[in-house]
Amino acid sequence: MRLLFKLIFLLIFATPLLLGGAAFLAVDTQPAINRAAEVTPSSMERAKRILDQNDPRKLKSGARRTVTVNAGDLDLAANYLAHQYGGGSARVELHSGGALVGASLKVPLVPVSLYLNVNATVVEQLPLPAIERLRVGKLPIPSWLAHYVIAKVPALVRADLDLSTVTQIIQNVTIKERNVALTYEWQEGALKTLRAAIVPAKDQERIAIYQERLVSVAQKHHGKKVSLVDFLIPFFQLAKERSAQSDAPSENRAAILVLAVYANGKSSDQILPEMKSRPKPVQHELLLSQRDDFAKHFIVSAALAVSAGSPLSDAVGLFKEISDSRGGSGFSFNDIAADRAGSRFGEVATNGTAAKKLQSAVGAGVKESDLMPATADLPEFMAEAEFKRRFGGVDGAEYKKMMAEIERRIAALPLYR
Repeated sequence: MRLLFKLIFLLIFATPLLLGGAAFLAVDTQPAINRAAEVTPSSMERAKRILDQNDPRKLKSGARRTVTVNAGDLDLAANYLAHQYGGGSARVELHSGGALVGASLKVPLVPVSLYLNVNATVVEQLPLPAIERLRVGKLPIPSWLAHYVIAKVPALVRADLDLSTVTQIIQNVTIKERNVALTYEWQEGALKTLRAAIVPAKDQERIAIYQERLVSVAQKHHGKKVSLVDFLIPFFQLAKERSAQSDAPSENRAAILVLAVYANGKSSDQILPEMKSRPKPVQHELLLSQRDDFAKHFIVSAALAVSAGSPLSDAVGLFKEISDSRGGSGFSFNDIAADRAGSRFGEVATNGTAAKKLQSAVGAGVKESDLMPATADLPEFMAEAEFKRRFGGVDGAEYKKMMAEIERRIAALPLYR
């Protein structure tokens, strides 16, 4: 009996010491990896090509496809995600049959800057790659423990979600020195489960509520063209009301996403198929500064900023302008101004206490000039050759000067201060 009490005593006092020692070994005061997170127009072009080739609307259940991502784009994506969701940086280095993955992630909810410096060796294995070695700071983690934790992560997102849902879709991952090839089989049922996990029940409920407000607001307007602010004001009035029992960033995010889908002439059932049975709004053409393209640039960039971060939003806007200069409407700095203003709107809309301040300001009534700076004097409709001649391309000094002027004008707007 005395031995049992000794064991219990040791367990009670030794466990905190062991946990404290593990935390001491795992946590660092400086990041081992510190890189800027940049999404380039060329990487956006490659991503668009992959998405076009794997459009789910063109696939039948059971169809198999292989997606190949080059080493540079994979490294860029990992670093962007670490920056956006982990407050840090990441690096991926491929070799035949495996990869070295490193990340420096900021420890959340602590008053000082602490980092988890993670290093992992990943090897090919069917159907998903496996962790061969893992170290967090100075603390080695057994691979079996790493796999156990990874297997439990999906259930934290959604109770009925597990790795088998993913492995129903992903058939094989081949790692080479220059690229990763992922072979998947389109499974409609499994993808519905994943979609439900990505859009939690509370967010689905929010989207449905703002869709109802959309139907109501659209019904009140007559005529085909309506200012974007005539929709933003009632949407943010509702967001402010609901934030008394909810969190403001989530409400703002749902409001912006529903408006972005509507502004592009789409239906919310493209986000959630369950919305098909809901009433549909009267379709209006939304305008900003008397232009429908400004409204689309603004609200889509805001939606990208609230869901994936403004660096991605900025890259998407720049990619579109470069594409337009090669045969579309031409490169336009005023479109970029609408993109950047929308990105800033999205940033503020989901930024802590600023989110509630924005709700009050927009809900009380805003003008179009509150959302976007003056753009009439900005160059537009430039073909690629003219854009490069006048501004030196996206790396030119004149281009950077013009972008700085756009940022200055946006920063001067009281709504974003």
